[in-house]
Amino acid sequence: MNAPLLLTMGDACGIGPEISVRAWLAEASAQAPLCLVGDVAVLRRALRQCAIALPLARLQSLDEWACVPPDCLPVWQPAGLPADLIEVPQGRISALAGAAAVRCIEAAVAAVQAGQADGLVTAPIHKEALHAAGVSHPGHTELLQALAAQEGSLPPVRMMLANEELRTVLVTIHVSLREAISLIGRERVLETITITAAALQRCGIAAPRIAVAGLNPHAGEGGLFGDEELLHIAPAIAAAQALGLNVSGPYAPDTVFMRARNAPGHPGEFDAVVAMTHDHALIPVKYLGVEQGVNVTLGLPFVRTSPDHGTAFDIAGQGRADVSSMRAAIRMAWQLSGAR
Repeated sequence: MNAPLLLTMGDACGIGPEISVRAWLAEASAQAPLCLVGDVAVLRRALRQCAIALPLARLQSLDEWACVPPDCLPVWQPAGLPADLIEVPQGRISALAGAAAVRCIEAAVAAVQAGQADGLVTAPIHKEALHAAGVSHPGHTELLQALAAQEGSLPPVRMMLANEELRTVLVTIHVSLREAISLIGRERVLETITITAAALQRCGIAAPRIAVAGLNPHAGEGGLFGDEELLHIAPAIAAAQALGLNVSGPYAPDTVFMRARNAPGHPGEFDAVVAMTHDHALIPVKYLGVEQGVNVTLGLPFVRTSPDHGTAFDIAGQGRADVSSMRAAIRMAWQLSGAR
C-alpha cells in the first residue's frame, strides 16, 4: 500500500472536523489511503453531526494505519492535545482550539518529514484562535515554513490558489497592504516566478506560461501611477527570461486574470499568474467558486494543500458544509505527491 496522506482536522470549533470525515469517506481507498490527525472525541462528534455511521479506529502511533480495516475511519491523535477540547463550544474563537490545531499540524509535518506519510492536507484554522493561543505565525503558510526550516534557514515558500480554470501565486501573503508594497522587490518577484515555474513543471507542464501582474492600475502606465513595475517587477521578469523561463508582463491586474482563465471556449493564455498581493491573487480564483479552489504551499520539501475557505463558524456542527474544496485538495495532493 502507498503511504497515506494526512488530513489535519483544523480548528475544532469550525467545520474542519466534519469536512475531514466526509472527505475521507468520499476519497479514501487502498490506492489513495488517508489518515486523519486530530482529537478522537471531536471527530466522533463530527461523524454524528454528519449522520455518518462509521466506526473510528484510534491509532496509538501512525505506524498502525495500515492495519485499520477499510470500513473504519483511522484517526491518529498526537500527544499534547488539550484533554477537554470536546467541551469547547463550536462556532466560537478558542485558544484551546487554536493550540490543538497547531499541535496536529506539527505532528503531521514531523510524520511527513520522517517518511511516514506522502503529504499533508490541512482543514481550515482560524487566525484569531492561533493568536489567542500565543502562536506568532499568522496562518498555515508561515507556520509550515517555520516547521520546514533547516539549520535555522527558512525555505522560500509561496501560496498558490488554484482551481480547474485559474492558478494564481502570491508574492506577498498575510501582511498589511502597506507592508506588502514595501516588500515587493526584484529578488522577491524573481524568486516567486522561479518557485512557480518549478512547481508547474513538477505537475507535468514542461514549459509553463507565467504571466506577472502589475501592482498599480494599468501596471503603472509607464510610471504615471507608480514606479514599482519599472523598478522591481519588469527587471525581475527580464531576469527570469534570461534563465529561460516563459514569463511575460507586467500586465494590468484588472485584465490579466481574464486572459489566464481556462474555460470552455476560452483557452487560457497562461498557466499561472503571479500577483503582488494577497487580494489581487485570491479574489479572481474565489470569485470563480470557493467550492473547487485549492490552496497549495509551494517551496516546501513536502506536499501541502488545503481547501479554499475558512472555518465557517456560522454553520459549524450542522453537518452541511460543502466538502467539494476539501475533496479537491485531497486529489491535488495525490497528484503532486505522485509527481515528486
